Amino acid sequence: MLELLVAEAPADRYEKVVTDARADGVTPHRLAELERARDLSLRIRDLFERRRQREAGLAALVDTVRDLTLPYTLSTLLKVIVRRTRLLFGVDMSWVALFDPQQKGSLVRAADGQASAITVGFRMPLSGGLGLRAMKLAGPFSTPDYLTDETFTHAEETDGVVRAEGLRAVMAVPLQRDNEVTGVLYAAGRSVRHFGPDEISLMVSLADLVSVAIEKASLLDRTRQEIAEVAEDTERERSSSQLAQQLRSTHSRLIDLVLAGNDLQVLTTEAGRLLGGSLSVRDAAGREVAAAGSVPETAVADEVATASLDAHAERRPVRTAGGLWVAPAAAGAEMLGTLVLLPPEEPDATGTADPPEDAEEAERHRVQLLAMVAQCIAVLLLMQRSAAVADGQARDELLRDLLSGSPSVLEQVAERARRLSLDLDEPHVVVATRPEGGIQGRALVWASAYAHRHRGLRTLAGDCLVFLLPGTDPGAASAALSKELTSVLGRRVTAGSSGPAGNPAAIATVYQEARRCLDAVVALGGVGSTASPQELGFLGLLLSENPDTGDFISHTIGAVLDYDNLQRTELARTLEEYFASGGSPTYAAERLHVHPNTVSRRLERITELLGEKWQEPAQALEVQVALQLHRTRRVLTRKQELHRAAPARG
Repeated sequence: MLELLVAEAPADRYEKVVTDARADGVTPHRLAELERARDLSLRIRDLFERRRQREAGLAALVDTVRDLTLPYTLSTLLKVIVRRTRLLFGVDMSWVALFDPQQKGSLVRAADGQASAITVGFRMPLSGGLGLRAMKLAGPFSTPDYLTDETFTHAEETDGVVRAEGLRAVMAVPLQRDNEVTGVLYAAGRSVRHFGPDEISLMVSLADLVSVAIEKASLLDRTRQEIAEVAEDTERERSSSQLAQQLRSTHSRLIDLVLAGNDLQVLTTEAGRLLGGSLSVRDAAGREVAAAGSVPETAVADEVATASLDAHAERRPVRTAGGLWVAPAAAGAEMLGTLVLLPPEEPDATGTADPPEDAEEAERHRVQLLAMVAQCIAVLLLMQRSAAVADGQARDELLRDLLSGSPSVLEQVAERARRLSLDLDEPHVVVATRPEGGIQGRALVWASAYAHRHRGLRTLAGDCLVFLLPGTDPGAASAALSKELTSVLGRRVTAGSSGPAGNPAAIATVYQEARRCLDAVVALGGVGSTASPQELGFLGLLLSENPDTGDFISHTIGAVLDYDNLQRTELARTLEEYFASGGSPTYAAERLHVHPNTVSRRLERITELLGEKWQEPAQALEVQVALQLHRTRRVLTRKQELHRAAPARG
């Protein structure tokens, strides 16, 4: 009953009782008792008021605890915390900042009651401010008027936003977890206010609850994320299991088609339907042998040639820059063919395109299916071309045996060549190539296809790829082959060639000449070039097993000799005297006993016959060697004629 009276009595009632007693002339003793009673009543009233405030604060704290136990996400929880703080303490604004080591400060994660400055994402610097003081003290800190308080270090950036928000009284309490400060909870008003001990104590209790709630929410967020990842992994595994089952079913269907005796076109048509695009099957030479749909020929010519080499070397489907997929159909090291897939066009932005992850999954599925289709087609090609596979191995072995030049091998060559539909009695040239950086899988795949296209043979001899090709011009053959291989590998290719060989027994000799030409080119610093004995001039004579001086003379000065024979001129002798006189037409005319103008006219005619560069050092040297060989041959021929005529005279 006393509590109710004290709580409900107006504050001025106690003063009125004392005032009336003085007016009525109450004795001083009685007046002193009344004043003591008044003071006691006021103290009792203040105690009851403080008790009621504590009970109200505790009730509000209990409500806050109840709110904090709900399963919020971290961002939602922080919003609840700042709003509860603002209402609980009757302030104008509240915010929470969590420490972020990467940002070298605390970032405001939630705010309530702000005007414009202190917003989510604002960085609270560590150079000063109330929050820094609270973090250093690891306890609460408050100020009745922030901007005028000099008891703590100020930060210009923080002072600016406090000024912009119009804040005065501010209280900051650190959020701690395992004795480590993780952030700061703020309560602020826009008027001067002294926060009492009960308010500070209540704020500390709230901060402790907030720390626990934040840890719980963070743990809940991580748990949700882990559950989502587990669900995603489970879904991925389920999809992977379904995909594996689908691939097994598809593989079984395609193999059944092969075993049922269906041809390549039937298998290709079914594969194109399963892949949902245009599919082209090409043989080892690059010719299309079956198709489902249409793949642009320009795309095949420009892109597939290079991609197919990568696909066969890496044994997996390869995508070109233009979006085509190229897959190898191979049996061991034998290249049976190539699959070229033009995928279906994807829907535009207005269509019902799958999400990116679904599109990527569909693409992976298509690539796996393409690899499986290529395997099934390889089985069919192998069944259809088992003889051809054996033929390819036999061709490599035959060329290796021919290069060895073994007499026992040559006895069996004719029959082996006949079985392989080769006519080694026709002219063939040998080209020995050495790619810069060594021979890799891509070069070997290309070499098989090149030899097949040109009806020749290829083999690997040490660090060289060696080709035996039909033809009579070794220089042209090596230039064409080197150019294509350089383009395929993107590296320089050096080649030496020789020939032609008119029979199997000559192939080993021609091969040795090609190797010597290759080594000569490298020794002369011509890496990336090609050469044959004919192209090397008189050096070719030195490198040749059986030098053909007549061919060299004819190739170098044959036009001059033919002109002399037809016109009864002396151009060859004029050349000899011209070189003997050190390249002086005047001295040459004296040696020939003719007018210098005659020598000049003859030299002009020689230029017409041999070309403008015949006087340049390299060609001039070859011309002089050819003249010397021609003169020597004439002398030897006359001696032989005299020798044969001597018995007749006797």
